[in-house]
Amino acid sequence: MSDFIAAADREILARHGLDSFDSLWALRLEAVDAPNTGRGGWSSVFRLDLGDAAYYLKRQSNFLSRSVLRPFGEPTFAREFRNIRRYQDLGVPALQAAFFGTRQIDGERRAILVSRALDGWRELASYLELWGGMAAVQRATLLAAVAILARRLHSAGQVHGCFYPKHVFLRETQDGFEACLIDLEKTRPLLLGRRDRVKDLEALVRRADAWGEAEVRELLAGYLERPRDSAEVSDWLARLARRRRNKERER
Repeated sequence: MSDFIAAADREILARHGLDSFDSLWALRLEAVDAPNTGRGGWSSVFRLDLGDAAYYLKRQSNFLSRSVLRPFGEPTFAREFRNIRRYQDLGVPALQAAFFGTRQIDGERRAILVSRALDGWRELASYLELWGGMAAVQRATLLAAVAILARRLHSAGQVHGCFYPKHVFLRETQDGFEACLIDLEKTRPLLLGRRDRVKDLEALVRRADAWGEAEVRELLAGYLERPRDSAEVSDWLARLARRRRNKERER
């Protein structure tokens, strides 16, 4: 069975004897958190340090998702891997895959996904915890980076589907911040126009509780490339608020 190995990672994985499905499956590591045991199987995440290179190794067994195209299910990592590759092809900043492979052994459906660790990056959620103590210019450049990321995502015709602060990662640069996305399992094509775009953005701002209306307006201004006091920004702000009220009523 053919496995994917990124050209940039092939040599270092081979040097450590980890360039095959079997070697990565057999590797003994301590999980970074408790295994996910839903969907009739299990899925675990491990940190993998190989000298100067760092990765996250994810293994799963009988942990399947089903769809109209795949009614009998497939490992959730298969969908995530396709989305990682799609984002790369579309130029949407996201985590990078180093290895992917699947096996079916005695009725057990196994999958491995190895991604490069985002060392030097921090999730948006951690910045939100420090929001009140951040300088105004730093807050502004961070909002701009998130807005650009959202615009690139939607302009590429994709909906993240889980656009939460813990899935947006940022890294400081000389000019401000750059941003990328993780957890791409629920990504799908943007089919419903503005409705899909509002859905993604509302999921983000609802969880970014450190942001008030001024920050959300600034985020929308960057996303729409319009002045903060424009009618278009105000319209989108109202749409986000309306969706939030509807979500709260559904609880």
